[in-house]
Amino acid sequence: MPQGNLYLISAPSGAGKTSLVKALLNASAQGNPDKSGLCVSVSHTTRPMRPAEADGINYHFVDVATFKAMQEQGDFLEHAEVFGNFYGTSKHWVNERLTQGWDVILEIDWQGAAQIQTLLPQAISIFILPPSRRALLERLTNRGQDNAVVIAERMAKAVHEMSHYHQADYLVINDRFEQALDDLQSILRSSGLRIKTQMQRNQVLLDELLS
Repeated sequence: MPQGNLYLISAPSGAGKTSLVKALLNASAQGNPDKSGLCVSVSHTTRPMRPAEADGINYHFVDVATFKAMQEQGDFLEHAEVFGNFYGTSKHWVNERLTQGWDVILEIDWQGAAQIQTLLPQAISIFILPPSRRALLERLTNRGQDNAVVIAERMAKAVHEMSHYHQADYLVINDRFEQALDDLQSILRSSGLRIKTQMQRNQVLLDELLS
């Protein structure tokens, strides 16, 4: 079984990353209902749970002491502090899924993506940007989850985050949702056609053709 691909998807808050990843998973599952072969890593975080979120589904919600203990034990593939909260990705969970042939998506900020690419240069990084600052502000405001002060802070943070887009392997502009989704699907399809992956997947055929 070929090793799965690790995709690092980064974006400023409000760029539509979560919605796009959800649609990507749904499309993959519809194409292969028995086993999609695509999954999202569920990170650990110390931030408070938001309405409609569930522990173990959106994040593993832990307190700071638990997070620090896991960090000291080397349990995280990467970890970062964002808006005063800590986030980390389980090293064991990701490696297990990749070995089983699953493609794994990490919804991750640029700092975490940089950490992982240093350790795993084969990871494929994708940055998602909004079509304009105005569109980003509208999306953050229309959520109805944060007050004006928090939104202003997120906008300032977004500008800094967006300045790191050039560190990614691919750039997707989320102007029209369906087009952005198609762009992401194209990236995943092309990654599955790389020589190393195709050699693992089709070794019998290749041996036959060259014998």
